[in-house]
Amino acid sequence: MQAIQELVAPNTLSLQYDVMREILTLLAPYNAGGKAITPQTVISKGLTVDSLTIMDVIMELEDRFDVTIPMNVAADIVTIDQLAEAVVSQRARR
Repeated sequence: MQAIQELVAPNTLSLQYDVMREILTLLAPYNAGGKAITPQTVISKGLTVDSLTIMDVIMELEDRFDVTIPMNVAADIVTIDQLAEAVVSQRARR
């Protein structure tokens, strides 16, 4: 059992890294304040994005990682870390 966990953990970490990298890439153009974008960045306050842009980013992530983020989940996303977790969680359900 431990050998299986050792195989799963690196894959999960790799997915989390890929998701976070993709999110940061997609949101970089909206960082007008010049502050570093971190996992704790509040998307609607720390960046110059509107709700349409956020939905576009979510759709890009859904396409890139072959997931569907339900609207009720998307509505509760506040930080970049929560967005990344939503993608990883949906991917794990497949």
